[in-house]
Amino acid sequence: MLLTREILALEELFLCLNDYNSVSSSSVSCPTLRLLHITDNCLHDWSEVRKFGSMFPCLDTLVMSNNNLASIQDNKDILQRLFPNLRSINLNNSGLNQWEDIEKLNFFPKLEEVRLQGIPLLQAYTNAERRSLMIAQLPSVSLLNGSIVTDCEREDAERFFIRYYLHCPKEELPYRYSILVVWCVCVCVCVCVCVVLFEAPLFLLRYHSLVTKYGKLEPLAEIDLRPRCQAQVEVHCEEKVQQVSIRLDQTVVELKKQLTAVVQLSTNNMRLYYIDKNSAFGPEEMKYNTRALHSYSIQDGDEILVVPKTK
Repeated sequence: MLLTREILALEELFLCLNDYNSVSSSSVSCPTLRLLHITDNCLHDWSEVRKFGSMFPCLDTLVMSNNNLASIQDNKDILQRLFPNLRSINLNNSGLNQWEDIEKLNFFPKLEEVRLQGIPLLQAYTNAERRSLMIAQLPSVSLLNGSIVTDCEREDAERFFIRYYLHCPKEELPYRYSILVVWCVCVCVCVCVCVVLFEAPLFLLRYHSLVTKYGKLEPLAEIDLRPRCQAQVEVHCEEKVQQVSIRLDQTVVELKKQLTAVVQLSTNNMRLYYIDKNSAFGPEEMKYNTRALHSYSIQDGDEILVVPKTK
């Protein structure tokens, strides 16, 4: 990093593919540097990354993908002080594996763009779950993995987050604090209360924040929009009534072929009528041989009336 001393107006610095596993700090800061690109190295300890904050106080963009960074170890005060101007960070293919590390990104006061693809934490989730859970936990980030986060997407993600943790066992539900209350009864005076607060993991705090915003949401109804494949209908032909299972992906003429064995009529000698059990209208003649049965919205319990053609 001695290079920053020699180039006084340095704004961008690329240090990729150097197998760095540590950073040599400098006592002289470089306030002009805005972009640091240090991808494809071997940085794994956040204490090395921390040095960038001291050396580059006006750093706007930090690109450090393909480093095996294990965690973000600093607290809110340190991150705010060391990276007051950081607007964009790229942590693709790093080693982050805890949601608390994602939450700590909120401590960078000006951060609005984040890239977090290929990290171990997200491997167990679907693509949709990954994006929704990250958006819900990064309320100030407007650009995630190169895509703009719209207001509508954010609301959907935050609601998804609540429902995602809705069925956690009671003992695993996120609480803002664990509170230990000790009652001490003094002999002749009063009751003293000692309250000790233990801060819970950061990402769990987000749950209560969103429940306060939206309430405790009910699970979304699961609606199967796929067309039905089968229906049990009553086939009426003169005095005969028989329960028949029919495929709804077949055509009227194919249904006629199926019913030849049931009603003992040839396909050319039968007329079909569909009777909807829930409709106030009368029978509907199934005139068109090539029409698909599912277009009639046939349901279980409906009727098919077979009428022999008169000569």
